[in-house]
Amino acid sequence: MNLQGEILWVDDEMDSLKSQILFLKNKGYEVTSVSNGYDALELLKEKVMDVVLLDESMPGITGLETLSRIKELYPQLPVIMVTKNEAENLMEEAIGSQISDYLIKPVNPNQVLLSLKKIMDSRRLVSEKTTQAYQQEFRNLFMALSSNPDHEEWKELYKKLVFWELEMARSNSDEMMEVLQTQKAEANTEFCKYISKNYEKWITGKALPPVLSHSLFKEKIAPFLKKGKPTFLVLIDNLRFDQWKAIQHIVADNFRIVDEDMFYSLLPTATQYSRNALFAGMLPVDIEKKYPNEWKNDDDEGGKNLYESKFLEGQLKQQKLDHLKWQFIKITNNDDGKSLEDNIHNYLTNDLTVIVYNFVDMLSHARTEMEVLKELAGDEISYRSLTVSWFEHSPLHRALKRIADKDLQVFVTTDHGTVRVKTPSKCIGDRATTTNLRYKHGRNLQFEDRAVLAFRDPSAAGLPRPNVSSTFIFAKEDVFLCYPNNYNHYVNYYRNTFQHGGISLEEMVVPIIRLESK
Repeated sequence: MNLQGEILWVDDEMDSLKSQILFLKNKGYEVTSVSNGYDALELLKEKVMDVVLLDESMPGITGLETLSRIKELYPQLPVIMVTKNEAENLMEEAIGSQISDYLIKPVNPNQVLLSLKKIMDSRRLVSEKTTQAYQQEFRNLFMALSSNPDHEEWKELYKKLVFWELEMARSNSDEMMEVLQTQKAEANTEFCKYISKNYEKWITGKALPPVLSHSLFKEKIAPFLKKGKPTFLVLIDNLRFDQWKAIQHIVADNFRIVDEDMFYSLLPTATQYSRNALFAGMLPVDIEKKYPNEWKNDDDEGGKNLYESKFLEGQLKQQKLDHLKWQFIKITNNDDGKSLEDNIHNYLTNDLTVIVYNFVDMLSHARTEMEVLKELAGDEISYRSLTVSWFEHSPLHRALKRIADKDLQVFVTTDHGTVRVKTPSKCIGDRATTTNLRYKHGRNLQFEDRAVLAFRDPSAAGLPRPNVSSTFIFAKEDVFLCYPNNYNHYVNYYRNTFQHGGISLEEMVVPIIRLESK
């Protein structure tokens, strides 16, 4: 029989535990027993153990004192506390000392076995169970992809794919992760066909659209705004749905998640277009008409997102919400974040406080430029991990925690997502052609038809026409657009970077979350 693990059992009544020890040995565990905390600490200096079973009440040093010394010397060693005492304060002290489990005497052998398996075998068991469950779900997802899903069904499909991606990442199942990534790529292929077929109909009113960037505020936020009820709208630039799911547990510590939904970012899935549309409540072509001095095309001089507050003011008037007291705050650096944290209570007098937080977008751009971040965020798993690490220690999280006990609501959303690009496609244009890797507009564009969705009439996509003969193209799936000049250099430089502006589930189907204080 294979050795399942080395167990140290510390108890001053070992004679009464002989049957349990025999049971564990028959299950493949090697059990060493000692009768007090001193001997346990001496033994741990000489021998590596997988788990310690520790009696709480012993002569000499107590179980809790022994636990404290074990954790000081061997912080990663799992300890299961065993006790006759069910006092709540004792349990709290033991849990606070980071025990792995807690058993009440008399313990039966199966209880101990279950606890050991939970601690020592959980990764393998979770991996096996996850793999088995995904194999069962695989066919269902395949059938859903083949059944011509509508925009609501696409949201559900993507939600399931993200769920399994996070489960596979947790269970460390590399082979099944490969299968899932293949299925996700197939999903993106079908999604691009769906968008190519339906997007123009949505924009021109020939088909009922989903909630898009320009209808998000009206449909999902405005109905919940009330005079005297503090509402925070937090827009984290470039936040994908899987990144939201990765930080959800941190948010849920302080807030109740009332509604988790998604909406579709407008094309191009880039801040200048999708975020301005979100705040204006209009398509970019209509923003340009109403605000000709404020709207900036890609090739115009000046900042492209300087007038979001003015656009929001116009939308609040349009929605007959201009009686609300509101404030617009943009966070673009750490000093801004610290100011938000320090002043968050002052915003409770507002009916609506809009916070645009620019970290995740900066992270994706910096990752493209900086070798160290390419190492730290080499794939989706590590990119999510960096997002979690940032959010957990961010001024934004600390600010939200400070007001979590107030009677308020919070919306968390984004303007667009981002996708890891892998497939280069050649594109040729004149000097005025835009430089974005996932969308371009210009005159006399030459491109591979299969790689992009093209709009020779930009108004059919709800977009301004920068020049009389401008064409917009949007890269599909994981394509990135490269010029023929110095082609191989740029392909190698940009492959596997996170980009946005084109058509993919990751860029277009993004979160809108409503939270309430607990």
